[in-house]
Amino acid sequence: MRQRRTPAPASRAPFVAEYVKRCTKAEPRQRLQEAVCLLRATQASRMRLSANSARLVRGGPAAIRYHTCCPPSVDVNDMNDTATGTTDFRRKIISPERLQWIIEAARGGEGQARPRFVQCHGCFDIVHPGHIRYLQYARTQGECLIVSITGDADIHKGELRPYIPQELRAENLAALEFVDYVVIDPNPTAARLLAQLRPDVYVKGEEYATSRDPRFLEEKQVVEASGGRVLFSSGQVVFSSTRLGEGMAPPRIEAERLRIVCRRHGIDLRAMSRLVESFRGRRVLICGDIRLDRYVLCDAGGVASESPIMSLSELDRRDYLGGAALLATQAAALGARPTLVTCLGDDPDSDKAAAALRQRGVRVLSAARRSAFPVRTRYLVDEHKMFRVDRGGPAPIDSVGQRRAAELLLAEAAGAESAILYDAGYGAITPALMQQVGPALRERVATLCAGTAEPQGGPPHFRDLDLLLVSERRLRSMLSDPSGGLSALAYRLLEQAQATRLLVTVGKRGVVTFDRPSHDRSSEAWRDRLLSEFLPALADRVIDRLGCSESMLATASLAVGAGATLMQTAYLCQLAASVQIQRLGCLPVSAEELHRELIGRPELSPIAHGSMPVAPVADGAPFAPVSYAHEHIPA
Repeated sequence: MRQRRTPAPASRAPFVAEYVKRCTKAEPRQRLQEAVCLLRATQASRMRLSANSARLVRGGPAAIRYHTCCPPSVDVNDMNDTATGTTDFRRKIISPERLQWIIEAARGGEGQARPRFVQCHGCFDIVHPGHIRYLQYARTQGECLIVSITGDADIHKGELRPYIPQELRAENLAALEFVDYVVIDPNPTAARLLAQLRPDVYVKGEEYATSRDPRFLEEKQVVEASGGRVLFSSGQVVFSSTRLGEGMAPPRIEAERLRIVCRRHGIDLRAMSRLVESFRGRRVLICGDIRLDRYVLCDAGGVASESPIMSLSELDRRDYLGGAALLATQAAALGARPTLVTCLGDDPDSDKAAAALRQRGVRVLSAARRSAFPVRTRYLVDEHKMFRVDRGGPAPIDSVGQRRAAELLLAEAAGAESAILYDAGYGAITPALMQQVGPALRERVATLCAGTAEPQGGPPHFRDLDLLLVSERRLRSMLSDPSGGLSALAYRLLEQAQATRLLVTVGKRGVVTFDRPSHDRSSEAWRDRLLSEFLPALADRVIDRLGCSESMLATASLAVGAGATLMQTAYLCQLAASVQIQRLGCLPVSAEELHRELIGRPELSPIAHGSMPVAPVADGAPFAPVSYAHEHIPA
């Protein structure tokens, strides 16, 4: 016999109050069913009672299910049971705020019969039989089972973890018939969510019964403080997601995860193409050390006769701009108008570098002269680097040079939209210079970014930055912490530099982004926990990693200045690095090359984003930037 439909009330509050009043003396599961089985409020704020209520009451406690809702155009009498597979199980995935409202509505006033809410929390990267039995045990401890999962940004279990993006992990759990609600927790532990939901029972695996992990102890304290209790499931079947994932194909996992990340952060072909187009004509001020990167191409001749050393025959020499010079040429290749404030030398190599910079559209201003211009010479056999010889070490500028550099920076900053500070450790940038010009430079430019080279780059003496780019190795070296958590180190560095955003490159794996919850320095959220995300590398192969950090910093500065989000910025940086890393030598990546790469990326395809094809280039005059794909400085 079909249950009589209840007419939709005008607002949510009278509807909830009416059912709570009717269920004051009801049994817990009946009360939960009447008060919690509410359909999600539509844009017209209309509520409907789930058609499953009457059907599932007859099924007994084990069959009780609690749903969010359908749009008003769907008749609840035509809805089928979740167990039949004809309803969308993704309706179980809801926000913590929505779930908190449902729980409070079901519990009602004091002294009344209340349903028991059970919560489980974990990564659930690969749902295996151990997870199933763990959740089945938890389901028997109450009337409603809530499963919360850790978000992607807070899982630090290995290089490829999580294997499955958070959206798909939530769907996997929601598809289980005995799971009632699924929540994606954006926090590193469940403590904050437990304090918000206040479950009656919190179930953990048997391995936690003797655990002294401070994260679990905090969760336990929160549960017990709100009147709940912690239970431990019997580990009858033991599996490991890490062990199971070892046999999975990383490329396929990475491709699917990258597609999900791009869709989550609005990274699509149209947005990225327009972002690259917006770089054209932007005025950028760059300050830092420049050098020459010389490649000596050799043929291996075996072992020398006079000593057990390798014998090489020189075939060719190629010179490339490095350091801040590569930053400037990279900005020019993307269509910007860069001005470089640096220190030149009194030798032919310095003159050659300055001429090459001006030829590529870079305005060069010298603050001081040094006797030995930095040159790094690498000897290669085929594409393999055998060894490196450096000429010219750190030579900090004197007081006269510092005063000249400060005058040039402040004068040029008035007409610049962005500024990049790059410390390669040769002495062009000093703490005294940054202390002298830092505050005034911050007032004159809209976007201020910085980066340091490894291992020469000095301590983090930059302040009030919009973006800071460092490698993980350099980050650990600056903070003298070789083993600390990456998130904690990132927070320390951002606090020292009073920076807003941070990009940390993690070798060939990719980049980790760290962003503040609020960019308002006067807000309390400024010092709150950082928002982080991992973006995998986009290159299929690695030939030469030299110059990737400079290309990424120049691209990032232009993207942030154009108003891109941090994840959009990181994606474009990774794209520029993927072009740079697959060829020999420090060659800037042109805007034309970025457009070609964008068109070929599978995660940006219309099919991946569920949209129609769009033009890769924004409307306007056609642009034809100079390509440096096979160009080096002539001898």
